Amino acid sequence: MKTLTALGTIASVALTANLAFADGHADRTDWPESFTVGTASQGGTYFAYGSGWANLVADELGLTGGGEVTGGPMQNMALVHTGDAQFGMTTMGPAAESIAGTNPIAPGLQMNNVCAMFPMYQTPFSVTTLASSGIASVADIPDGAKIGFGPAGSTSDTYFPRMMEELGVNFERRNGGWGDLGGQLQDGLLDVIAFAAGVPVPAVSQLEVQTDVNIIEFTEDEQAKIMAAFPVSEFAIGADTYTTLTADARSVSMWNFAIANCDLPESFVNAVVDVVMSDNERMMNIHRAARTTVPENWDKNAGVLPWHPGAAAWFVENAGADIPADQIFGN
Repeated sequence: MKTLTALGTIASVALTANLAFADGHADRTDWPESFTVGTASQGGTYFAYGSGWANLVADELGLTGGGEVTGGPMQNMALVHTGDAQFGMTTMGPAAESIAGTNPIAPGLQMNNVCAMFPMYQTPFSVTTLASSGIASVADIPDGAKIGFGPAGSTSDTYFPRMMEELGVNFERRNGGWGDLGGQLQDGLLDVIAFAAGVPVPAVSQLEVQTDVNIIEFTEDEQAKIMAAFPVSEFAIGADTYTTLTADARSVSMWNFAIANCDLPESFVNAVVDVVMSDNERMMNIHRAARTTVPENWDKNAGVLPWHPGAAAWFVENAGADIPADQIFGN
C-alpha cells in the first residue's frame, strides 16, 4: 500500500546505544534495522512528540529511526496496519473506526493488525462563546447556531459535530483554523466554537484578552451521554487554565495512544516501550504533553485496540496492569 506512504521523512541516525541499556535488550532476534513512526503535519503536537520519541528510541537502541510526516491518526492506522510504518500515533476514535472498517482511507478494510503500545496524552473537547451571546450552557445554544469545528477532517471536525447532535443541538457547520475561527466569533460571524485541542487553546486565551467569553462545561448528564456514545474519557479543564474560569470545567477527552504493527517482534516492542515509559523526564523534555505518558495510564486504551504482547508484558511487569488475555493480540 505504498500510495499511503507519507510525503516526507525526518530521519534520525542513531548513536551507539548506552551499553548498560543495550545489554538489557541483548535478544534482538528478528529486530528490524530501522523503523519509522507515523506522526502528522509539521508544526503540530503529533509531529514534535512522535519525532522526539522516535529519536530517543533510535538513540537508546542503536537503530536508525525517525518520525514520518503523515495525514494524522487515520492515516497512521492504515500505515501501521499495512506495515508501511512500524509505529504510529492515533486517537481512540480513529482507532475504533479503523478496526470497524470505516476508516475513510480504506473503507471496508478492518485494520486489525494494529496494536496498542503505550498511552500518550489527552485531547480535550471544549466549547467557547462570547459572554455577550447569552449562551452559558449547551442547552442555551440556539437552533441553527453557526458553530466552528476547526480544520476540516480534524479530530474536532470528525467528532464534535456528532457529539452536538447526540446532545440535540441543531447547527450550521463551519470549518477553519482555530485563530481564524476565533476572529469570526469575535466579529459575530460565529455563535460558538467547539474545540478539540490541547488546553489552553491559544485562540481562547487571545479572546480572553480582547473580550469577555464563556467557557461552557458539560452537565453531568451531558458528559455521561457523550461518554456512552463515543470513545472518550471524563476530563476537567482546570480552573487555572483560563482567567475566565473560577472552577474546574467538566468536559471529555479522547486519549492518544502510540501504536505498533502487531507482527513486530515481542522483544523489540517491549524494548521500545521500556525506553519511552521508564523515564518521564526525558519525554517531558521532548514535549510537555508527555506529562501523562506514564505507566498508570495503561488503562486508557479501554479495550479499543488489542495490546501488542511485548507492550502488554511491560505494563503487567512494571505497572501492575491487569490486561485480560483476550485483549492481547494473538490470544
